[in-house]
Amino acid sequence: MDGHIVITGATGVIGKEVAKRLISSGRKVVVFARSTEAAKVKVPGAAAYVHWDSGMATGEWTKWIDGAYGAIHLAGKPLLDARWTEEHKQACYDSRIDGTRALVAAMTAASVKPQVFLSSSAIGYYGSFERCQDTPQLGESGAPGQDFLAKICFDWEKEAIAAEKLGIRVVRLRTGIVLSTKGGMLQKMMTPFDFFIGGPIGSGQQCISWIHLDDEVGIILESLDNEAYQGPVNGVAPEPVSMKVFAETLGAVMHRPSLLPVPKLAVQVLMGEGAEYAVTGQNVKPEFLEQHGFPFAWAYLNDALGDLISRGI
Repeated sequence: MDGHIVITGATGVIGKEVAKRLISSGRKVVVFARSTEAAKVKVPGAAAYVHWDSGMATGEWTKWIDGAYGAIHLAGKPLLDARWTEEHKQACYDSRIDGTRALVAAMTAASVKPQVFLSSSAIGYYGSFERCQDTPQLGESGAPGQDFLAKICFDWEKEAIAAEKLGIRVVRLRTGIVLSTKGGMLQKMMTPFDFFIGGPIGSGQQCISWIHLDDEVGIILESLDNEAYQGPVNGVAPEPVSMKVFAETLGAVMHRPSLLPVPKLAVQVLMGEGAEYAVTGQNVKPEFLEQHGFPFAWAYLNDALGDLISRGI
């Protein structure tokens, strides 16, 4: 098979929507997954389902890189879904570094190399701050931070950049907080609001650089075929907000009060060291996307939340 698109992380919230859109448009999609049977259920209609895991440096999967039009790499162990132990942190790091390194090695060995490699990253690249006013809005030229999440993102991107030496166009998508009712921060915050006990997490002063799921998918699809897309791209909406404003807006959309903040101490009990990142944020602007005229469908938080909740996506 030639001209297909390989996707890792295709069973996740973002990956499923990307695969669905590509398949419905007639593109040939090859899903790399730990469980091919589960992938067939979650992502129906793909051209092939291939066993792949971030720890697999070699294997039968490598032949699917040869001749691919592009590779979309979204896989990585969820960072904030478990209490932060040293083992969890190492697993999160390894899943991103090892998986990206293995994909680039397969591209190096391929006789017909992909034209484009979109490798996921995150706005954690810039470091974490407790208040919106602690930093100006950062574009893609912003310096990397010094904390653990910044190190993961920096090293992750370093592995992806190696593909540029092969003549492959590499897009490093620094994703913000992707809003979806199916997973992530929004889903977690909606539950207490359902019971009229919702509110901001932590001080409420941290910056939330968010993006609607549809716009995140749109950026990925644009990156596949638009040759102007290269290098770091901040996947965030134009207007970040404080956590306090985010919670108030969510409450208004759900017709619930935003009265009961979740104190940092409570988050620390649940997450340990990971709480430091759950109560901080990044003030990031989509400089590249704005310069290249990306048409945000959901630039305003109130509209974005209303759409997501009404559609249940």
